[in-house]
Amino acid sequence: MGNGEQSAPSPAIVLVRPQLGENIGKAARAMLNFGLTDLRLVSPRDGWPNPSAGPAASGADMVLANARVYDSTADAVADCAHVYATTVRKRGVTKPVMRPDEAAAAIRAEPGGSAILFGPERSGLETDDVAIARTILTVPINPEFGSLNLAQAVILVAYEWSKGADLVQPSVTPIDPPAPQAELDGMIEQLDQMLLEAGYFFPPDRRPTTQRMLRTLLTKPGWNSQEVRTMRGVFSAFAKPKRR
Repeated sequence: MGNGEQSAPSPAIVLVRPQLGENIGKAARAMLNFGLTDLRLVSPRDGWPNPSAGPAASGADMVLANARVYDSTADAVADCAHVYATTVRKRGVTKPVMRPDEAAAAIRAEPGGSAILFGPERSGLETDDVAIARTILTVPINPEFGSLNLAQAVILVAYEWSKGADLVQPSVTPIDPPAPQAELDGMIEQLDQMLLEAGYFFPPDRRPTTQRMLRTLLTKPGWNSQEVRTMRGVFSAFAKPKRR
């Protein structure tokens, strides 16, 4: 990223008239999994805060704690220059249609804040809510079964956003790089010599074919340096067994 260049702000996730606290919590969990934290709620059916949301969020408490509540969809997106309505139907409204990956790219490319609207669990967004948006956001889905629950819809969109967010893939332990080719060749040559002295290559004219097969076998995994040293220690122990 060049000097003075700023990354696009993360989009706000707007849940319009959500019905169940559990679904709000699951949506918050999906958001935080992929680096989104701006949660906005429009007239949640059971009020806010909702005691059922916390357990369902599975640790995404900061998203819930910072959630903002609005009386209308228009109020929730008043500060946003770009508003996307997630729906599987255009509902008679003629607007541009994008997939989540296309929307994520557009949000990054365009200045100003963005919001993504998600409708109630049972019915989805109302026509008036869709009318507020400038763009329809939809996903290719089975026409015979086009039902996504709220958290699933949020996670699809959040995942596409995360692809360009430089999130670090978690890892319990760092993975060592593969060993240099010279180390691997040395190990294979050591094995060749041991097998030759042990009379393994029989009949002798099959030796090249057997050696190629062994090399193919030993070069399949990406052995690291420690693994090569360990294997060579094993070979050395076979070659020079210790007396007890």
